[in-house]
Amino acid sequence: MTILAAIRGWDADKWVARLQATLPGRDIVVPGDVFDRRAVHYAVAWKAPAGSFAGLPNLEAIFSLGAGVDHLLSDPKLPDVPILRVVDPDLTNRMSEYVVLHCLKILRQQMRYVRQQAERRWEDDDRQPAARSVRVGVLGTGVLGQDAARKLQLMGFDVAGWGRSPKDIPGLATYAGPEGLKPFLARTDILVSLLPLTDDTRGFINRALLSGLARDGRVGGAHLINAGRGGLQVEADILACLDNGALASATLDVFETEPLPQDSPLWVHPRVTVTPHNAAMSEPEAVVSLVAEQIRRYEAGEPFQHLVDRGTGY
Repeated sequence: MTILAAIRGWDADKWVARLQATLPGRDIVVPGDVFDRRAVHYAVAWKAPAGSFAGLPNLEAIFSLGAGVDHLLSDPKLPDVPILRVVDPDLTNRMSEYVVLHCLKILRQQMRYVRQQAERRWEDDDRQPAARSVRVGVLGTGVLGQDAARKLQLMGFDVAGWGRSPKDIPGLATYAGPEGLKPFLARTDILVSLLPLTDDTRGFINRALLSGLARDGRVGGAHLINAGRGGLQVEADILACLDNGALASATLDVFETEPLPQDSPLWVHPRVTVTPHNAAMSEPEAVVSLVAEQIRRYEAGEPFQHLVDRGTGY
C-alpha cells in the first residue's frame, strides 16, 4: 500500500525519511516518481501543486501536515475523500509560546527598550501595567486558540475569545458571530489572530475591524498579532492603521505573499515585527506519528479523527 508525499516549501526528504521509518512496509512516493497510481491509498500534503491528488482511484484520505487546510481546499481538482488536519500537542505548544512571547513583549515594552539600547539611552517611566489590566482578544476558539488563551490567563492577562459559532469554554469569556464581534473588539487591547483561512475569513483583518479595537488600554493603543494565515489580513489596511493611530504595533508571522517580498514596507516599518512563518513549525517525528495512528485506527475499523468539514473550511 502506497503513500504519496506531496510537499512543497519544506524539506520533503526529511518528511519522506520519517514516513519510511514510522510506516515500514509502506511504499512512500513523491510527485515525479514513477509509481502505480492505483496503489496509492493515502496522501500527506503541504502546499502541493493543484491536481497532485487527481487520478488516484483508490485514494482513501489526505492528511494535511500543517495546522491549516486551505492549501488543500483551494485545489479545484481535489478528490472527494476525507481530509484530516493536524492536532498536534507539540505544534499547539509552539503556537502558544509565540503568542505569549509577543504579548509579553507588548506588555513589557520590549521594542522600546531595544530602540533605547541602540541609542545608548537610559530612560524609564511609570508605564508598567500589570498583565491583569491588559485585555487580550483571541480570534479563533479552536484547539490553538483555546490553548493560547489558557496560557495567557496563566500569565495574568484578561483574555476573551471570539469564534464563528458560540462555544461554552470553562473559564473563558467568549463572543461569537457578527453580533459578538463589535463588543469583542471594543474590549481588546491586543488582538491575537489564530483563525483558519476560509472564504468567510479571507481579508478579515482589515481597516474596519482594526478600527474597532480599544484605544484606551494600558499598553499605548491597540496591537495586532497574526499567527494564523496570511490571507486573513489586508496588509495595506494594517499599514494605514499603524499610520493613523488605530494600531500601535503589528506582529506578523504570516503574509499575503510568502516569502514576504523584499520591497514590502512591512520590513522597515518601525512598529512592525516580522517573523518568517515559524510561529508553530510542524515537527516531522510528531506529525508523522499522528498520521500513522490515524491510519492504524482507520484500518482497524475505527473512525478517523479531526476530519475537516469542507463546508466550513476547517
